[in-house]
This record gives sequence, C-alpha cells and structure tokens, in this order.
Amino acid sequence: MEPPRKGIDASPSVEPRDLLDASTDAAAVISADGVVVGWTKGAEALLGRPAPGVVGHPAARLLAVPEDPARAAGIAERCRAGMGWNGLVPVRHRDGRRIEIDLRVSAAFRMGGQECFLLSAREQRPQWTVGQSVLDGFLTRAPVGMAVMDLELRYIWLNDTLERFGGVPREQRLGRRLSELLPGLQAETLEGLMRKVLATGEPVTDYEYSGWSWADPHRQHAYSTSFFPLVDAEGTTTAVCYMVLDVTERWTARRLLSLVNEAGTRIGTTLDVLETAQELADFAVPRFADFVAVDLLESVLSTEGHGAWLTDAGPAPARPSMRRAGLQSVREGVPEAVVRIGEEVYFLPPPSDVNLLVSGEPVLIPVLDPSDALWATEQPERAARIREFGVHSLISVPMRARNTALGLATFARSLNTVPFGPDDVLLAQELVARAAVCVDNARRYTREHTAAVTLQRSLLPHALTGGTAVEVASSYQPADPTGGVGGDWFDVIPLSGARVGLVVGDVVGHGISAAASMGRLRTAVQTLADMEMPPDELLAHLDDLVLRLSDEESERAPADRGTSTFTGATCLYAVYDPVSRRCSMARAGHPPPVIVTPDGHAYYPEIPAGPPLGLGGMAFEAAEIELAENSLLGLFTDGLIEGSDGDVDSGMARLCEALARTGTDLGTLCTSAVQQLVSEPQPDDIALLLARSHTLAADQVASWDVPPDPAAVGHVRAEATRQVMDWGFPEQAITTELIVSELVTNAIRYADSPIRLRLLRDARLTCEVADASSTAPRLRHARSTDEGGRGLFLVAQLALRWGARYTAEGKIIWAEQEIP
Repeated sequence: MEPPRKGIDASPSVEPRDLLDASTDAAAVISADGVVVGWTKGAEALLGRPAPGVVGHPAARLLAVPEDPARAAGIAERCRAGMGWNGLVPVRHRDGRRIEIDLRVSAAFRMGGQECFLLSAREQRPQWTVGQSVLDGFLTRAPVGMAVMDLELRYIWLNDTLERFGGVPREQRLGRRLSELLPGLQAETLEGLMRKVLATGEPVTDYEYSGWSWADPHRQHAYSTSFFPLVDAEGTTTAVCYMVLDVTERWTARRLLSLVNEAGTRIGTTLDVLETAQELADFAVPRFADFVAVDLLESVLSTEGHGAWLTDAGPAPARPSMRRAGLQSVREGVPEAVVRIGEEVYFLPPPSDVNLLVSGEPVLIPVLDPSDALWATEQPERAARIREFGVHSLISVPMRARNTALGLATFARSLNTVPFGPDDVLLAQELVARAAVCVDNARRYTREHTAAVTLQRSLLPHALTGGTAVEVASSYQPADPTGGVGGDWFDVIPLSGARVGLVVGDVVGHGISAAASMGRLRTAVQTLADMEMPPDELLAHLDDLVLRLSDEESERAPADRGTSTFTGATCLYAVYDPVSRRCSMARAGHPPPVIVTPDGHAYYPEIPAGPPLGLGGMAFEAAEIELAENSLLGLFTDGLIEGSDGDVDSGMARLCEALARTGTDLGTLCTSAVQQLVSEPQPDDIALLLARSHTLAADQVASWDVPPDPAAVGHVRAEATRQVMDWGFPEQAITTELIVSELVTNAIRYADSPIRLRLLRDARLTCEVADASSTAPRLRHARSTDEGGRGLFLVAQLALRWGARYTAEGKIIWAEQEIP
C-alpha cells in the first residue's frame, strides 16, 4: 500500500491515525471487462452510491473524466504481472460533485472462474500549508528563546522570548556578539560551541549552563541550549541557530537534591556532638551561606540528666542556656561572629522568643536591616557586625529531633548578593533536620558511653597487688567511642599459701550491658577463687553462671527482642605458687598468655583452648608449667593483638617482640607495649596484665612431717614456735603455737596420713596442715558441756583469715596472721 503524502490534514473530523489506517478505505471488485462485481459499504459511503445501483454496471460510469481504454489496459497488464498500481483518479459523487481519490489496484486474481481486480480508495484531502505570517508569529512568540548568528557569531535575528531572557533589547543585540552583551553568562564557552557547529556541521543539543542576565541580575538562572547549522539550497552553511530554554526550576531542584544527598555523607560522620555541629557549618559554607553558626543547648552538651527539652513537656525556660558548637565563614577567622566556639550564647532573631526552639517555624529574613529597632535594641553588637560585613539575608532554623529541642542553626549571606528565598528555607530545614538526628544520636550515645565507661572503671580493680609472689602492672584502654565500651576485665586475687590468682576476660558485646555483665563475672571469679578452686573447675562453675545469666535475660527480654544480650564471654585463669614456682592455668576460648623467660625469650605455652563461656556441656582442661624466677607472664584481651589489619597471628608476634625486653621497669614495659601495638583508637577494649614471678626463698619456708600420733603434737608445736622466733616474730609465737596445736590435733584425730605441717613467711605468716582426707572442715559452736569441738572456732578467732583447699592428695587447712 502506498503511504499517504506528507502534510497535515486540516479536517477536524479525521484523527492523525487515519492517515495510516486502511481499514476504512472504500473497496470494490472489478472484472477484466470493467464491470463492477463487488461493492463495499466504504465505497457506498465514499461516493454515496448503494451497491444495487453499481454492481453489474461498467466502472467507467463512476469516472469524472472521459474513459481512457489504453491507460486502463496498461494498468491491467501491470496488475497481471503482480506489481499493482496506485494513483490519483477523479470520480463523480452521486450528488454530482467531483472527488479526487487515491486509488490502489491490486494484482490480478481469479474469482468464480473469471479474472478480477481489487480496488481500494480514499478521498484525497487538501493539506494545510503554513503561511509566512503564521510562521513569523510562531517563531516570535514561542516559549523557547531562539536566535540566528552569522558566520562571525553576530546576532542577525532573535525572537521575543530570547530578548526577554537576556534583558537586552533587540536593537542592541543585532550586529553584536554574545560575549559583548552578557558577560555574566559563559559567553566564551557558548561561542566555542557555535564555532564547533559551523566547523563540523553537527548539532550540539541540551548543553546546560548557569549564569546571570540583565533581566534578573540578582538571581542565578540555568539554561539548556541547543545549536545547529543553517544550510542553504546548495548545502552551504550560512549561519548558526541556537535555542534556549530556562530550566532554572529543574536545575535548582536537582541542585538541592544533590546538596541534600551530599549532606548525608558529610554530616554525622562521627558520634561526637561538637564535631557534628561543626560538620553542618563546614558543609553549608560556601555551598549555601556565607556565615553559619550552630548553637546547642547546654543540656545537649551535658553528659548528665536528660540532656534536652522535650517539645511537649511544657513551657521552656524564659532564657535558654546555649553554647556555640559550630562556626564557619567565607572570611578567614570568622570575623562576623560575636561569640566563639565553646562560649555561652543567647541568640534568637528578633522578634522571636524561646518558643522558636520548642515549636516555632524557621525564621526567614530575606532583607536584613541592622537599623531595625528590634535589632538595635535586642542585638546591638550583632547589628554592628551585620552593618560592618554587609550581612543582608538570614535564615534561623530550630534544631529538633525525636520530639526534642536541641538548639538553633543560623545561616547568613553577605558576599553572595542573592537573598534567601522560600526554596532556601526548605533546603536549610533539610540540612538542619539531618544534622539534628546526628546530634541527637551522638548525644544519646555519648551519654550511654560515658555511663558505661564510668560503670566499667568502677568495676575494674583500682589497685593491684601480687604480694610477694608476683610484681604486677596493668594497662586498660576503653574502645573508640564509635565502637562502644566493651566488657574486658582483669584481676589479681591473693590466695592462701602465698599464691596468687591472675585472671583476664572479655564479655561479648558492647555498652552498659557488657560492662554490667563484666562486673558480675569479675565478682563471680573472685568468689570462686576464694573458695580455692583450681582453674579448670573455676571455669566450669563460671560457664554455668553465664548460662544461667543468659537464660534470665532471655526471660526478661520482650518476645520481639529475640535472644538475650548476654551472649557469652572468654576467660583465662592462672594460679601461681611462689614456693613450687608452678603455674596452673586454664582458658575458655581466650588467647593464651605470653611468657618471657629471664633471658628475654618470649613464647606462648601449649594450653588447651577450651570453649567460650556460655556454651555449656563441654569440659575445661588445665595445664601446669614451671616458671623461673623473674619470668614475665602476660595476660591480654584480643583487642590488643587484632590491630587495624585484623591479623591475630601477626599481633601475637608483635606482642612477643614488645615484651621481650629485659631490664625494663614493669609499668614502663606495659605502657610501651600497648602504645607499640595500638597506634590508633580501636573498636574494642584493650587490656594487658603483666606479672613478674618471684620465688619464696628456702629460709621463708619450713615444713615437718607429722606422725599420726597424738604425742607428736607437742613436738611439732615446739618446732613451729622455735621457727617463728627465729624469723623474729615473738609476738606471733604464742598464737602460732595455739593454731598449730589445734590444726595438727584435728588432722591426727579425724584425717588420714600422711600429715604435714608447713609455715610460710611472706607478706603474712601462714600455717598449713595437709592431710590425705577430703573431708571438709566444719566450724561449729560447741555447747558448754562439750569436751571438744572448739578447735576451728579458736583458730578462726586467732587468725586473720583461715580456710581449706583441696589437692590431688587430699586437703590443706590454712590460717594466716598479720606480721609487722
């Protein structure tokens, strides 16, 4: 089918889709001898002739011109060859008027035994043509600015819209170049693009740029421009045309969206209130304002109390106490500021009051007049600065988040001559809203972090002493505030027999919950250690406690909060005996200790790892090693060895290297090791406990084997008394004699052999009686008629403290006395 001719249908009843739609065409079937054998409704509508008056009659009767047999024969031959034919043919309507139709004849086909041709036609309607006056009006009044420049890029024609965009009359433009008329635009760039179009003949479309024009010299506009060459009939470029569309609103919206998105990445990068306030000021200058001040309520900066006003908690104070938290200016040194960062400030733009902070809307002063009576009266010093530096426009936005008033952010313009408008208020609100959420997050986190650090430090030991068994030093660093306070702890626990317990642990998680859990575990370890439990048994009891605490928290937590916040812990517990120089230790998922021999060799002993606390159902295993005198034992948490690269093996190697320095003061060594391994804040707590072992000399220990005979009590009692006198403690001789007498007598009477008495002289005087029985001693109050049962009661009254511990061979009853 031949496509319709180009043009615009002027008939209002025909839609554009009819131009390509053949479904409504008139159709007829004509036999080879020119008789109509088929007539459609469309043909009837086109010519106004019903089928009975046409079918069976010659088709030539329908023509509005004389019949041309030769032409008809040629068309028939063409159609028999399978090529078809189309052309314009005049026909006669039933009412007598002449109609031009676009006729199409198909290839010949046979129907009912005779040769036929299918004809289809539609009326040829007149096309609409554009008159010069219409074209001139269209170009002149089009909403798109248009201009034609000659080969020297001088104006030779422009429409009214472009004249209005630039603000330069047509008469002044003609014959002159763009760079001569509008210096506020990117004239050189635009002329460069036009030269490129003239040189290549290729158009440049949708080039966007921004600038000022004489039509609106105080506001920056954005334009989208397209350039294309004008070519004459011979194909020669004679001029260049450009079209301009003002896209300021679109450009402004895109710019605002871009600023808001960028603010999301630049504001609130830390959990520090002051840094967040300063980030808001730094971001807004010079992108949005020439001067920015962020003032926060004193209560927001405080680490105590609620820290802010609830906006629905009643009236606010008459005069809010605020402090300058952020400050920035396009001028070096921020000379516009009356108040500096950290200083107390009271600024609310007149005539606003404190309700602006609680429930007010942003204040927009598009034209700021420092001579205004309110400014001169209420803010005289600021009015003077406004006048001095030419501050002419201002926006103040209250900073609120989560129903809480936080402060006020003020934006001002001076060097930027464009005053703030309603769109700028929306942007300022968005920037302040984002910063307010970050400030509130930082405020809440800082308060919780401070409380957690305070709680954690109150639970950690304030002073450590290892007695005569070990010399100790420790270092503890809380996690970087962004990581949250952890649950690391360490302790040194004096035990009987001059022994000492060393412990280090780490609770899973961060925050107040981890610090509180750490305190509970530290107390539990002290209690279990005081019960003289060996390391593996102590960890087993601690594991049961962690399981019980986890179950309790799970029961207390709401169903929608899931599992307990107490998810477990790791721990290492070691007991060092300065008499035997043996150190027994066990660990529950914790890194092994580092041991440095007196000659500086550092290594990690082979100790079974054991499961972390809180898994349950798994056993712990202890290992025992012998330490030479002046050996160094280092217990630490994983924050010390993880480092910034997270390579634990490398961190453990660095720790060995840092501690393998002989002849260094223990406190100095501890501090320098932490500084060497941790050069920047870490997301986890760091704890290091160093213990340098000592040994009790032979003249500080005395022991005797006791026969299981009551008669032996007097002999060992005399030997013990003599030894105490030889040590130079005559005041303790009588007390020692009574304690030895009672403990040895009970061992002979109730326990099994072998029985052994030992006296130890270190920070205290200790008497120990060992036997092969595992029966626990029991302190009871004897009745006045009882002949015995007062031995342990008497020992408890005479000794500073007493107790029992179990060994592989039985038990040891011990009692300690203070010595000068």
